[in-house]
Amino acid sequence: MKSPLSLTLLFHIGPAPITEPVVVAWAVIALLGGCAVLSTRRLALSPSRTQATLEILVSTIDDQIRDTMQRDPAPFRALIGSIFLFVLLSNWSSLVPGVEPPTAHIETDAAMALIVFVATIAWGVRSRGLGGYLATFAEPSWVMIPLNIVEQFTRTFSLIVRLFGNVMSGVFVVGIVLTLAGLIVPIPLMALDLLTGTVQAYIFAVLATVFIAAAVGERRNAPGDAPPEGAIT
Repeated sequence: MKSPLSLTLLFHIGPAPITEPVVVAWAVIALLGGCAVLSTRRLALSPSRTQATLEILVSTIDDQIRDTMQRDPAPFRALIGSIFLFVLLSNWSSLVPGVEPPTAHIETDAAMALIVFVATIAWGVRSRGLGGYLATFAEPSWVMIPLNIVEQFTRTFSLIVRLFGNVMSGVFVVGIVLTLAGLIVPIPLMALDLLTGTVQAYIFAVLATVFIAAAVGERRNAPGDAPPEGAIT
């Protein structure tokens, strides 16, 4: 059986080698883009089933961002929603015969974690200013500066390892059982792999939200804003 750690080279674009995970990732991106275009072409006040499903998905993502960050979810919706859907469909691509999910390869997971790492810094600087963001590394004391800097890298590494380990192990186990037991027996494991892929996509997106929330800090009410629910006025 082929090792999930190996890469299948398909072709080259100039000097750049294009492997199977890259092509599958491109297919996932194209599928998400195509679905987004088709599902938003004819939006109406009386929604169709497709529009209603899309609205439920967006509302669910918004609620999760709002509950985690205590902020308006609109600025973060595109990033967090795209991360969740890409990781989800990438994980589920393992159910297609002969297809290895891109997230079962550490290169894809590292790229996703790098996006979160850069987005965290970008949102932190945008929200606090460069000086304010750098000052967070000295919280609660300047003694914590080295540890806070190391934390930025270790939590990014944990994103990579968590997603890679769970998805790769699922693909590996299903592949072994399929080789030894035939087609029917691995079906329950494939259903479990489907659930695991969903959970891992959710965890990855939630952790990305938590990291960005920590970088942007607590929301400060502007003049005229309604006080938080339950506040004494």
